[in-house]
Amino acid sequence: MYQFLILTILLAFPVLEFTLLWKLAAVLGGWLLLWLIASAIAGVALLRQTPQAFAAGLLQATLQGASPLRALLSGGATFLAGILLIFPGVISDFLALPLLIFALAHRKPPPPPSDGVIEGEFRREE
Repeated sequence: MYQFLILTILLAFPVLEFTLLWKLAAVLGGWLLLWLIASAIAGVALLRQTPQAFAAGLLQATLQGASPLRALLSGGATFLAGILLIFPGVISDFLALPLLIFALAHRKPPPPPSDGVIEGEFRREE
C-alpha cells in the first residue's frame, strides 16, 4: 500500500510540474524561461558552496564541544534546496524556499576570537 502511494507521488510530481509550466508559459512567455535559468544557476551555486559551509559548521561545532546535528541539518537542507532549484519547475522552486529559510535560520555566526581579555570597569576603594 505504501509503495503504491510513494510511486504515485513520484510519478505525479513531474506531471504536475510540467502542467504548471505549460500553463505559465502561455501566460508569462520568456520570463518563465529566465526564471528557470536563474533558479538553476542559484541551485548550482548552492551546491558548490554547501561542502565548505558544511565543513565549517562541523568544525565550529566540534571546537565548541556542541552537537554537530545543527550543522548536519543545515547542510542537508541546503543541499536538498539546491537540488530542488536545479530541477526545472515552479513547484520545486517553491518547495526549496522553506528549506533555504530553515538552513539560514540554523546557521550560527562564527564566534568572536578569544584573546583572553575580559572587558569591564573597575575602581579602587581605600
